[in-house]
Amino acid sequence: QVQLVEPGGGLVQPGGSLRVSCAASGTIFIVTRMGWYRQAPGKGRELVEMFISDGTLRYADSVKGRFTISTDNAKKTVYLQMNSLMPEDTAVYYCFANFVQLGNYWGQGTQVTVSS
Repeated sequence: QVQLVEPGGGLVQPGGSLRVSCAASGTIFIVTRMGWYRQAPGKGRELVEMFISDGTLRYADSVKGRFTISTDNAKKTVYLQMNSLMPEDTAVYYCFANFVQLGNYWGQGTQVTVSS
């Protein structure tokens, strides 16, 4: 059974940085998409940044130049490096992956709070 596990998250001051990670476990086939969504209080879930298997990268305009997604294939882990954080980045961040033959999977979510 595939699981996406997200340790980390936390409280950071405005202008600060934080890295969240997501490790995939279990028998994994080909990944077609992997990345991050977030959901702020009272709002819907929105795409933050995501790798697509054709080599493209999708991201929200609000994080352009501030957030960077990366992967460690050996560790089956995807990271989201968040810099220049703002209070409006406060949300629960969810890891997402789509695997061939297995479908969509979500992490349990990790809280990121940007506040002074």
